[in-house]
Amino acid sequence: MPQPEAYARDFAPPPVQVIAVTGGKGGTGKTAVSVNLATAFARAGRATMLLDGDLGLANVDVLLGLTPRCTLEHVLSGERQLEEVILKTSSGVRVVPASSGVARMAALKATEQAAIVRAFSTLPGSLDVLIVDTAAGISDSVLQFCQSAQQVLVVLRDEPTSLTDTYALIKILSRSHGMRQFRVLANMTRHAGQGDSVFRRLQRVTDRYLEVTLDFVGEIPEDAAMRMSVQAQRPLLEAYPSSPAARAFDRLARVARRWPMPDGPSGRMEFFLERMLRRPAPKLKVLK
Repeated sequence: MPQPEAYARDFAPPPVQVIAVTGGKGGTGKTAVSVNLATAFARAGRATMLLDGDLGLANVDVLLGLTPRCTLEHVLSGERQLEEVILKTSSGVRVVPASSGVARMAALKATEQAAIVRAFSTLPGSLDVLIVDTAAGISDSVLQFCQSAQQVLVVLRDEPTSLTDTYALIKILSRSHGMRQFRVLANMTRHAGQGDSVFRRLQRVTDRYLEVTLDFVGEIPEDAAMRMSVQAQRPLLEAYPSSPAARAFDRLARVARRWPMPDGPSGRMEFFLERMLRRPAPKLKVLK
């Protein structure tokens, strides 16, 4: 006779790939990466959701030319259900907008973060990929999103401040929160091989001082089409699909689809939500 565990496996929701896109500092192009990676997934037929995780200084909607009437702030206040604030792009990406210029949203209590996370459990419809565009830096919400996701994609630029801040972010996540694996994307590279070069410089330092594994997943070239797409408030893959950067995002999405998915409960959306609920607000300490 089949065991209850077998029934649970048969009727469990399909795995959801949860990717937190983060960076050690502002100006790395992290949000543009989130928007275009989500668009690449959706155009490849994957049911994709993009969560603006910069809860107080949101700008995903700006890059997409969307005008949300309601945001996560309204979900938190109880004025709206989560499905009522979700917007959809022409490529099919479901976007969960956050607030901009609302200081309270940037400093939510753990119980308030939990209320937002619980709202996701009520969403109808299937989902293949959830991309979380985190805030820049090492705020509590950044650390919680990164810890709860299955994959952390760190966006790096070939600049001293980007290298320094990326290393600091990885150090905090590894030493204080036990994270061991990070995917690294070099953004706005000016010539072939520059991304690999800056990745190697980061890797030499992490190999020496941290017990982590870094995986270089590619580079996005500096591209005038990207600047024009930002000005036009359209995803690069919609506005200039044949541009070098757009082709690079398509390659990145193909690579990301091959990232291993956890088996069992850890591969389900519910597990991501439960991990967010269980985690207390991280307490930062000085690392030497």
